[in-house]
Amino acid sequence: MSFMRQCKLGDVLKFGNGKVRPSSEGAIPIYGGNGILGYGGAKNYDGETIVVGRVGAYCGASYYENRPIWVSDNALSAKAKNGYSAKYLYYLLRNTDLNQHAEGSSHPLVTQTLLNVVDAEVVSDPDEQKVIASVLNSLDDKIDLLYRQNKTLESMSETLFRQWFVEDAQEGWDERPLSGIANFLNGLACQKYPPTNDLEKLPVLKIRELSNGISDTADWATSQVKPGYIVEAGDVIFAWSASLMVKVWDGEKCVLNQHLFKVTSDKFPKWFYLRWCKHHLAEFIAVAASHATTMGHIKRGDLDAAMVLVPPPPVLETMSKQMQPLLDKQIAIARQRKTLEKLRDTLLPKLMSGEVRVAY
Repeated sequence: MSFMRQCKLGDVLKFGNGKVRPSSEGAIPIYGGNGILGYGGAKNYDGETIVVGRVGAYCGASYYENRPIWVSDNALSAKAKNGYSAKYLYYLLRNTDLNQHAEGSSHPLVTQTLLNVVDAEVVSDPDEQKVIASVLNSLDDKIDLLYRQNKTLESMSETLFRQWFVEDAQEGWDERPLSGIANFLNGLACQKYPPTNDLEKLPVLKIRELSNGISDTADWATSQVKPGYIVEAGDVIFAWSASLMVKVWDGEKCVLNQHLFKVTSDKFPKWFYLRWCKHHLAEFIAVAASHATTMGHIKRGDLDAAMVLVPPPPVLETMSKQMQPLLDKQIAIARQRKTLEKLRDTLLPKLMSGEVRVAY
């Protein structure tokens, strides 16, 4: 296509090395391969800068900043050349699987030399570059705003919970084990439940997907399992092995894999058992770490040992009037954020390849 130009990344970007992080304290972000590592009192780059993860698990990950920053020695910098839009090139890198160009399998590494010769196809017109970047950036800004809104709602919920059940807990409230207020359904060994056809298959929810969402690499299982093992958006999921976490699932319909609990209750509201699971999470993580196994985990006995305070029904009902709307709002925002992320991830390759054009 005539409006697209074939080139190498080195034709449009000038790569540079990072340096050992400064020892001085300050407010300048220090970037590593997985984003901001901390803050210091010195900078080694200013203005529009793209940061690229150089080594390890985050090799090839990209970040954009337009302020003074410090790029550490486990990352590379990239500056736009020849009048190209830096934000557009940032999205170009996000759409390019830089990790596939890394050297080494056990400890992948990308270098300036490797990146300079990576093939690229770029929009030639600077104005169109800016509009493409603007479209994608507006989606990213909205996604980030929704993320920050949910962090605020989470903080509000945690503050209310601590006030009621830690700081101002009343004598005489019933004390029960965590396992006594909710049901903890362990998932299936989903490899034993393969789909028989495309119409009866669902992605498998494992610990990886709980952390990062369902992707093209997810396993598949039949949808013809007991209804309890089907996970829908809004369900509370507890990873009890390896990377322990408690989350309200915000992804698509899927099948619950082993090493995950689906937490439900017929007697108590969702916010109540969710907050108590989160309240005990640090304790569970410590228990899992103490187990002399290759993959730390907790046992059902640990759920029995974790105690919960249960206020009288009228008090719990009053609490629910404040807490349940906060949780409902979090779930709604998370769904909206997922929708926007899907839209962005669908548009990104189409805009970068020229399959979809934008007016400017």
